[in-house]
Amino acid sequence: MKLALASMMLGLALSYGFPNTHSPMRSTTKASASSTSSGEGKVFSPKSHSLLGGWRNNKAKIQPSNSKHLAVAGGEAKEEDTLLETLKTGSFFALWYLFNIGYNIYNKKALNAMAIPWTMALLQLFVGIPYVMILWLTGLRKAPKVSRDNVKTLFPIAMGHLGTHIGAVISLGAGAVSFTHIVKASEPAVSAVLSALILGVFYSPITYLTLVPIIGGVALASLKELSFTWLGFAAAMLSNVSSALRGILAKRTMGGLKGAENLNEQNLYALLTIIAFTVLLPVSLAIEGPAKIKGVIDAALAAGNSPADLWKFSLFAGAYYYLYNEVAFLALGRVNPVTHAVGNTIKRVVIIIASVIAFSTPISPLGIVGSSIAIVGTLLYSLAKQRFG
Repeated sequence: MKLALASMMLGLALSYGFPNTHSPMRSTTKASASSTSSGEGKVFSPKSHSLLGGWRNNKAKIQPSNSKHLAVAGGEAKEEDTLLETLKTGSFFALWYLFNIGYNIYNKKALNAMAIPWTMALLQLFVGIPYVMILWLTGLRKAPKVSRDNVKTLFPIAMGHLGTHIGAVISLGAGAVSFTHIVKASEPAVSAVLSALILGVFYSPITYLTLVPIIGGVALASLKELSFTWLGFAAAMLSNVSSALRGILAKRTMGGLKGAENLNEQNLYALLTIIAFTVLLPVSLAIEGPAKIKGVIDAALAAGNSPADLWKFSLFAGAYYYLYNEVAFLALGRVNPVTHAVGNTIKRVVIIIASVIAFSTPISPLGIVGSSIAIVGTLLYSLAKQRFG
């Protein structure tokens, strides 16, 4: 628990302890279509900045005779600045992986103890809201200014965000964490199909060929998966479809965010979370009412779980969920698309390995082969899409 708290504090320090000139999208007076991100889609190239503001302010005082020393000092300073930025980017990627692993482990522990996935999904959305409200109220982050029309524009995207989350939580509760992520590796195939049907966007034949190992790998992994359940598979596919639709809807509607202020990617994610929570609240209560929630908690306590453990699993899952999404924006906004694709693939491998170790999940040899093929196919798809379209 101390390690988990320390990692969260480190993530906050990195997010707010440095000048945020490398934010995925700076706060602007108006939001544009280029500000959208379909979960892990659009990324932004980093822009250079320097920590040498004081030196630059005094450069007029330097005499011409010192120009040689100036060149040497400038080169050393630039190298130091580059090193700092590389370390910062590496730290964001490390925290992105760490928070994602933490979320998947604590979420699975909470669901193993209390089989109420709708309530857990609701709680995880809620945990991030007080966090971002404190940032807005204290001025650590500029609060977004949006109109009612802006909210209407964001609503369908928030529904895609909600479907992505609730599908993943239900799948994680119904089966192994590793299996859920194997199925979710097929998201590029779903996205390609829906993009063609809805947007009329078609990719190159080479890009479509990379979908074959993705689909084939998931099929192989599912065929002999020891923890296979149809509910887990269907919920994971719901998450894939919702995520793909979220990206498509963002492309079609984000141009309508006229007049919105301070709508950077972190604030956009916060607004989507608030809208998703508001919609899920009555649905969750209708499916898993107070009586059912109380009965599940009583059964969890009777099974030997302490109240402290139940709170820890639930709240840590929510905190990790929000933080890993925020840090993902900070990490992916600093790299090019190829690095993004590689990082995303490594992330999925890391999560699968960590979950197998944490829960001693048995995986069949065919499952290992299938999951490996699917994950490699996902990487090839990302690279082919970037190279050939």
